[in-house]
Amino acid sequence: MAVGSERGIVGGIRIDLKRLHETWMEVVYPRQRGADDTVLGKWTPDSQLQLALYRLWSAVGMPVIALVYPLVLLGAFLRFQTRRIDSTAARLGVVGVIGLSVLVWGALIALARFQLDLDPGGLVAVIAASAVATVSAALAVFTRRVGGRGTTVTLAYPFGMTAIFLPPVVAALFSQDVASVVLPSSDRLARWLLWDVLDLVGLADPLVENFEREGGAYALMWLGISVPLGWVLGLLVTLADVVRPTE
Repeated sequence: MAVGSERGIVGGIRIDLKRLHETWMEVVYPRQRGADDTVLGKWTPDSQLQLALYRLWSAVGMPVIALVYPLVLLGAFLRFQTRRIDSTAARLGVVGVIGLSVLVWGALIALARFQLDLDPGGLVAVIAASAVATVSAALAVFTRRVGGRGTTVTLAYPFGMTAIFLPPVVAALFSQDVASVVLPSSDRLARWLLWDVLDLVGLADPLVENFEREGGAYALMWLGISVPLGWVLGLLVTLADVVRPTE
């Protein structure tokens, strides 16, 4: 079993690398990916100069593939996880997702109201967080269902990330207790992004001049993180689909 499993893993890696290399070659040359068993077959050079350039392009692709392949594996793992969530959301539909979110958050609001004895600000914080989470989740499911790959990557994944990251920050805007937990971590992250990431491209000073690290600025920051993170997630899943198609 172990030997067979190992052969399966090694064989799968070989297939992945072959597809990735053929995809790289097809950027410049025709009929490279999956063309071995076609009528025309794989395109091959018919002169020494073309052969030299063909081999040069192939050699240039080797380090590129070495860098990209770990991202393919990460994308395959993320695809497995997102497909499980997607299948559940597809069965529920937009209305079902909204209903489930309202049910879960409603129970949390009831718990906060009658059991935790929160102050009015804390209760408003939970309600605000529930509204953001419900709307974001509904938009994620809706854009996933009505659009193709482009819409899914551009909108559905960012809305999904927003449903995860934004509600705690929204809640922190209405409750000092929540803010004392959420905002210090957000502030440390903001400082790191400003001076270790954005300062390298000259964006730190304009942001410091125009935004104060308080209140709604943290919500904007997490929204700004959720959207690109959703794009990255969608692109990794798309890369896995290209190199390791499910069919």
